[in-house]
Amino acid sequence: MARERRRRRQLPLEPLALDGVATYPLSRRRSLVTLRDFARPHRPGAPFSSFLDGLPRILAGATLRDLRNEILRARSRRRPVVWGLGAHVLKVGLSTVLIDLMERGYVSAIAFNGAGIVHDFELAVAGKTSEDVADGLAAGAFGMARETGEEVNRAVVEGERDGLGLGAAVGRHLSERRPRPRHLEASLLAAAWRLGLPATVHVALGTDIVHVHPACDPGAVGRATHLDFRLLAAQVARLGGGGVYLNVGSAVVLPEVFLKAVTLARNLGHAVEDFATANLDFIQSYRPQVNVVERPVKSTGRGYRLTGHHELLVPLLAAALVEETEKRRRRR
Repeated sequence: MARERRRRRQLPLEPLALDGVATYPLSRRRSLVTLRDFARPHRPGAPFSSFLDGLPRILAGATLRDLRNEILRARSRRRPVVWGLGAHVLKVGLSTVLIDLMERGYVSAIAFNGAGIVHDFELAVAGKTSEDVADGLAAGAFGMARETGEEVNRAVVEGERDGLGLGAAVGRHLSERRPRPRHLEASLLAAAWRLGLPATVHVALGTDIVHVHPACDPGAVGRATHLDFRLLAAQVARLGGGGVYLNVGSAVVLPEVFLKAVTLARNLGHAVEDFATANLDFIQSYRPQVNVVERPVKSTGRGYRLTGHHELLVPLLAAALVEETEKRRRRR
């Protein structure tokens, strides 16, 4: 009897029979991809608008168009389009593209992390930035450029004394500096000062090279960056009804700051709903995903993700905005 039970346990399972499977006509099935969504090959000599129109309307190709339309809709509704920028975005050569967007009205405010003012200042004054960290670290020379440490800290102290936040303080300093910075046109902060746009900087003390210089006044830095947080929160409070917040290249600081600005605005009674957020980065990290794309717009907005190198994604989005605006202008 025991031998019989063991033999039954060792028998293989009977394979499922397929002759009873229910099928339906392919024509009745809803398909997620059609040939209408496919890319169109680019023709030599065709305008760039043709290239953009020829991108596939699938995944990132569709997301790019959706985000473009969100920004254009925000502008038509006079809602803010706020760009949160990690310092890497400046290091890969995008200041000129972003300044052009500011001048064209696609940017209502910019927010930097602390390293952003370092690169912005150095590009304006010296036309170069981004030192070799490993090489300088060995000798303790990393971060010790004299002009950067002295001037940025002086700008912060003087600006804070006059009631300015970090971004406005450095923007004013560069704009009024004598001798005039040789490459002032490359400064986002100076452009924001010139155009009257809010430019905020959100610092974690000890993370930036200007904090190790003797000219650093941590009290002034703290008060100025807290003022900038409140200024950013005022922009976030106006996002409801079609605004857009973009996080570009900040994995930790700006997503955390944005989340707190959202809860502050809502706590004070502002209806921060029906708006869009987006994260553009070469890696989709945890904090941008949950603190920008998901939590703030849960059940009350739209979140987008575009993954790729900043030096390609940002110019592509900028071109899509400019070309679509021109196309709509011609239709009128």
